Amino acid sequence: MAMTIKDFRRIALSFEGAEEGSHMGAVDFRMGGRIFCTLAHAKKGYGNLMLKPEQQAMFVEELPEIFLPVAGGWGRNGATHVVLEKASEDVLEGAIRTAYKLRVEANAKTKKPKVAATKAKPKKKR
Repeated sequence: MAMTIKDFRRIALSFEGAEEGSHMGAVDFRMGGRIFCTLAHAKKGYGNLMLKPEQQAMFVEELPEIFLPVAGGWGRNGATHVVLEKASEDVLEGAIRTAYKLRVEANAKTKKPKVAATKAKPKKKR
């Protein structure tokens, strides 16, 4: 069964903490304030995933009729189109889950450690 923009949105928002946002006029889905997938090319029938280049290569190799790199630098960095009309729900859910997990992991790595206590500044001598 072909997937739709509505299906993409429903699946993206089904993950814990996922929120819908907008960037440069396009719908995006974020975890912790950072994008993991978008509907930037929805008019062309695509959903977009933010993957690592290695993950992108695996998806494209396994299902080239469903997954293709976004053109240009974004694609070389892992941004991947999903052809919604050719994707099943299981395939789409798995692909979005991959992008979501990647974002969760990246967010965890960029969290700044909490400082337990601050040192008092020494007083200036007069």
